[in-house]
Parts: sequence; C-alpha cells; structure tokens
Amino acid sequence: MRQSLARRARRRSSAERERLRFDGWIAGVGTASGTRVVVGHWTRSPFGAFTDVMVERADGTRTLLAPTTAVARFVADTYTFDEVRVVPVAVRGGPGGGWSVTAGPLYLRFATGHRGMLGALLRAVPGALAVRPSWCALLDVPARLLAGVRTYGGAGGGRREWYAARDLLPVTAARATFDGVDLGALRPVVPPVRFGFGSTPPGPSLVRVTSTVAVPGTRATAAGERRRRP
Repeated sequence: MRQSLARRARRRSSAERERLRFDGWIAGVGTASGTRVVVGHWTRSPFGAFTDVMVERADGTRTLLAPTTAVARFVADTYTFDEVRVVPVAVRGGPGGGWSVTAGPLYLRFATGHRGMLGALLRAVPGALAVRPSWCALLDVPARLLAGVRTYGGAGGGRREWYAARDLLPVTAARATFDGVDLGALRPVVPPVRFGFGSTPPGPSLVRVTSTVAVPGTRATAAGERRRRP
C-alpha cells in the first residue's frame, strides 16, 4: 500500500512539472587571466531565439549577462550568480566557422576545429533517444568520469534539468575582453565553473545541446514570464 501511494505521489509530482526545452549551442572557454566564459546560443526556446553569457572571474565572481529581464529572471532562478545584468547581446557567425559574441562588457571571438570521435558518436545517437530524461540520467555518471560534466540533476527553485549533447567541436582559438581588458590566451576551463550542476568540458569546446528544464507547477510557464516582463 505504501509503495503504491508513493508511486502515485511521484506520478502527480511528475505531472505537475512543466518541461521547457532549449535547443542550441553552448560554448565554453577558459583564459590565461583565469576568467571562464560560457555562452548559451539558443535557436529555439520558450523565450524565442536568444543568447546569454555566464562569466566566472578568477576571484570566483559569477556574472550572468542576459538580453531581457524575462530571460535573466528564468536563468537566475535556475542557476547561481553573484551578479545579474540585462545588457544587449549580439552574436555573429555559426557552427563550422568563427563566432563573435558581444554582451555588455564582454567581447568574445572564437574559432572551432574539426569534429573528433566524441562529436561523431554524439551525432550518431537518434534525436528522440538523446533527449529522453532516462537516457540523460544513464549518461550522467560516465559524463562526469570522462568529461567532467553532468547531464542530469537538480537545479535552482526545485527544478530538474537534463542535457542532451548532440555534437561537439573543439575551440581552437579565442580572444576575449571584459570592460576593455584583454583576458589573455585560450586556456582550459579550469577550475570548473560553478553556476549550477551543469558545467562545460575542461577542453574549450562548442557543444550542440538540447537542454530541458522541468519546472514545478503548471503555472510556471515561460509565456507567463513574458507576459509579466516590464
């Protein structure tokens, strides 16, 4: 009886979680100054297409640079930051070529190299399977052991999140400035960034990803966030 009640409670909890899907690319780079930069370039999301940038400085200060108040609110509720700024964000370029990202005080330009074996393996996984939470949960342990990242876990505000990596390209060159100060040459993303359970591989990379965030309560919709946006 108790097990049956527990199963029903879990089903009700799952049904009350709205799943918000974000499809796009995540770029992670480190610099000689110790600043690490993570760019989320989302071509499809509940907020439309947008780009946000997470920056962790050498002293550990974590800053979110977001294009709108609604995006800033949602991302800050999901991850952890010391500072949140709403700033103009612009991206030029795309996969297979050079990227340039301008986000308030940050400027980043990077280039990618040829796809390796891991990228080829990720591309071989059928899309319908790759985005399943059970598949992402299964890959969580090997991803932590082999790549230093997580693919399934808890996020802020009682949310759950899972990442489906669909492709991976190495970042081979990068230049970044913050408030006009050069951040130095490209380096591994070390130490790991501390925005939330998810991270980015230590090797600078561009990852094609589908991220799903399960939000408690059926009323916690991105559309509602947009309607409340000032």
